[in-house]
Amino acid sequence: MPQKTKLVVMGVITAAHGIRGEVKLKSFTARPEDIAAYGPLLIENGPQVVRILSLKPARGQFIARLEGIDERTAAEALKGKKLKLERARLPEPEEEEFYYSDLIGLKAVDGTGRELGEVAAVHDFGAGDLLEIRPRGGGKSFFLPFTREAVPEIDIAGGAITICPPGDDETEEP
Repeated sequence: MPQKTKLVVMGVITAAHGIRGEVKLKSFTARPEDIAAYGPLLIENGPQVVRILSLKPARGQFIARLEGIDERTAAEALKGKKLKLERARLPEPEEEEFYYSDLIGLKAVDGTGRELGEVAAVHDFGAGDLLEIRPRGGGKSFFLPFTREAVPEIDIAGGAITICPPGDDETEEP
């Protein structure tokens, strides 16, 4: 069975802009303006590939011109679509850095190695990143702040992160 290509979300189209097919684009790259430097991007839920021809800063996002999109109706059809890139096209992160997409699916273990669940998602609601942990036996997911205190160890190659959930006092004796 062929391995599924891992895709990383690089940005999202938030709205159409004007009548000539420009779009408002929110970039998720470390330096937001670098989104155009990655070359062609895949549009979510479709085989369409787009190249960013130009970017103009606009209130925390960009006004972008996309290759092949030259009228408002086409731009409106892209609203809410994520722009993705194959993970293999990204440079390897520096030591102590990683792509959030690499965390999804990792086992979440406690300090003793007991599996508590897996990373379901990484969220940013504006007050800092949160890891959504899906419990091992099912049930409601829980959230952890993505800090060194709550997530002291990340082992991408080993497929696991060590977490310290709230109320989990490792100094307690059984």
